[in-house]
Amino acid sequence: MHLVQKLPDNPLDIIGDIHGEYSALLTLLERLGYDRNGQHRKDRKLAFVGDLCDRGPDSHSVIQLVQHLVQQGNAQTVLGNHELNLLTGDVKDGSGWFFDERYDRDLKNYAPFRRTSPAQRPAIIEFLQGMPIALQRDDIRIVHAAWTTPAIDAIGAVSIGNVVRQFRVWDNLAQSTADASGLYQRYLDEKREWAVQLEDETSPPPFLHSIAEYEATQQMVNPLKVLTSGVEQKAVTPFFAGNRWRFSDRVSWWDDYEDEIPVVIGHYWRMHRMRSGQASPRYSQLFRNVESMAWHGKRRNVFCVDFSVGARWRDRKANRPLTTSRFKLAALQWPENQVFFDTGEVFPTI
Repeated sequence: MHLVQKLPDNPLDIIGDIHGEYSALLTLLERLGYDRNGQHRKDRKLAFVGDLCDRGPDSHSVIQLVQHLVQQGNAQTVLGNHELNLLTGDVKDGSGWFFDERYDRDLKNYAPFRRTSPAQRPAIIEFLQGMPIALQRDDIRIVHAAWTTPAIDAIGAVSIGNVVRQFRVWDNLAQSTADASGLYQRYLDEKREWAVQLEDETSPPPFLHSIAEYEATQQMVNPLKVLTSGVEQKAVTPFFAGNRWRFSDRVSWWDDYEDEIPVVIGHYWRMHRMRSGQASPRYSQLFRNVESMAWHGKRRNVFCVDFSVGARWRDRKANRPLTTSRFKLAALQWPENQVFFDTGEVFPTI
């Protein structure tokens, strides 16, 4: 088995980024008609677009439940960038539930959250190492962030279980180039000098060119990063996303997607605008000219099903009721072509 796998022929419920929001996942599965084993009376199947973990209150339980559904033969999941971070030991914002070195810093935004003990971590890693990067059949494709032919072709012969090894091969190639040119040392120097401001939304640093160049280069050289984190280039101005200032920006790769087969993705923090003209936050600017339920891209056949449930920690921090949250967990029902939210709302796509 390889990193690109086949979807079943059943009708699908394709669930967006969960980010540890276990209660939202349970609610959505129940509303969709699934039991705790992932069985559905109409023989539907589940597909998850990745980013099961980080930031939410119970990433551990989300992964355990998805693992159970997969093992029952009723679900498939691809790896997102947050799962790859976990597998490669790349400690990022919101991963304090798993990495001890991130725990104290994550308390500010994400507490309380369930932690995974050292004894439980190997089982999570073993499960995630066995998951693919992309799923497909004749009428639909699923990947976390970007479907580009060169990247898909590059991983097509990589066997399941070898994702970390191959990730490091490509990353080391990019790193060698950055070391030789001195870019990596300049990158480290900027990170060290601006360490405090880089995670302070109220105190933006100046544009840090070495960080921008290093991150954009590292991203595009590694096909696994392209597929799970998207296509990136040097940003025009710094922006705050994922609890840090960024200097390389995501690109609307779907504007160059030529294939006829539709693609479903997550990753991009889309928002459901409840009122016409309602503004989206900065992290959703890729969709500033896209209607909430619209397919997008050159052929209008790419759909982002991440409706930003990973930001529900903001509601908890502000003591806002989660029942009225604008941050939602969504499923794209296929072939019905409609979006089903954990709130029970259902909207046709356009």
